[in-house]
Parts: sequence; C-alpha cells; structure tokens
Amino acid sequence: MSEENQNTPWRERLSSPLTWHYVGFVILLVVVIGLAVRLGLDWAATNDRSADALTGKQVELKAMDLATAPLRGLEQRIADSRAKMQDFYSTRVPANYSSIALRIGQLEVRSGVRLSRVQYTQGKPGSYLTEITMEASISGTYPEIMRFVNSLERDQTFFVIRGMSLTGQQSGLVNLRLRVSTWLRPADAEASGLPHTLEPGEAAPEPTPVGKEGE
Repeated sequence: MSEENQNTPWRERLSSPLTWHYVGFVILLVVVIGLAVRLGLDWAATNDRSADALTGKQVELKAMDLATAPLRGLEQRIADSRAKMQDFYSTRVPANYSSIALRIGQLEVRSGVRLSRVQYTQGKPGSYLTEITMEASISGTYPEIMRFVNSLERDQTFFVIRGMSLTGQQSGLVNLRLRVSTWLRPADAEASGLPHTLEPGEAAPEPTPVGKEGE
C-alpha cells in the first residue's frame, strides 16, 4: 500500500495538463533557441558574402574607372593637337624653297660667317612633310660660327642641325662642313625642283650626254 501511495503523486503529475504544458514549453523553447542560433549563423554568412560581393563590385568599378580615364576629354585633346599642328605648319614650316634660301642668307649675314658650296636636296615625300637638306661649307671665327649655329636652332623656321665636321683651321678662322634639315609640304617640295637626297651608299647619277645636232 505504501508503494502505491508513493507512485500516486507522480502519476497525478504526469497526468496533469499543466505538466505537459511545461514539457511542451521547454521543447518549444529549445526549438526556438536552435532556430535563432541557425538564423544568426546564416545571417552572419550572408553578411560576409554580401560584403565580399560588394567589395568585388567596388574593385570592378575602380578598374573600369581607371581604364576609361585616358578617354576622358579625348575629343578636346585631339582638337588641341590638331590646332597645335596647324600652328606649327603655318609658323615654322617654310612656304617654299625660296624662303629657306632667303632665311639662311639672312642668318649668314647677321652672324658674319661665309657659306660656300651650298647644296639643297629633297628627301622622299611623306604624308604631310618632305625633308629638305642643306649641306654647305662654313667659315668664320669661332664666335661667328657659334652665333650662326645658335641662330639656326632658335629660328622660327624649323631647322635641325644634322651634323658638323671640322675641315680646317687657319689664322683664327674655322672651316666646317654643315648639314641642316628643314621641311616643306610635299607639293611645295615637288614644285621646288630640287634634286633628291642620295641614300647612304647611293651614287650620284651620271650626267646625260648632250647629243650632236642632227643625230
């Protein structure tokens, strides 16, 4: 009897609806906690992936920005370059062969040197310009020659000194062989009638014999 009396309260508790409510509440609480933990882990993983994706997009955007940077204002830069080229052609490229010879003569007189054996030739025509070469012997004092060379390099007409070689020196006078280049527009160079510049190793053409009358 005593054993049955001891088991009776447990049976009553197990059969009580309140007990099962507590049990259900505990189970539900465990499930909710589990779901909350899982949700938190998933949220953290999602945030990490979102941050990585955002960082990747930012890197791509920066790369595209750097790649397109040289193209910004390209149209304006092209227009500026064309304007500079046109200004160069109009101010520093001679209009014709006569203006080259005239300018060289003016610089010769101003510097006090003496030019002799002056030869002008034209190179192969380019798309925009043709090189004109002047070779001459120049004699004068050292200051006079330096004045002439400096005036060529600083002149508004575009001259480029290709070479200078000492040929002699006597009584304070210096003798040099000078080679200078400038440029003409192809049509102006062709109209000048200048002979063509010989390529390295190329021999000068033999003069054409003059035939006798009646032959």
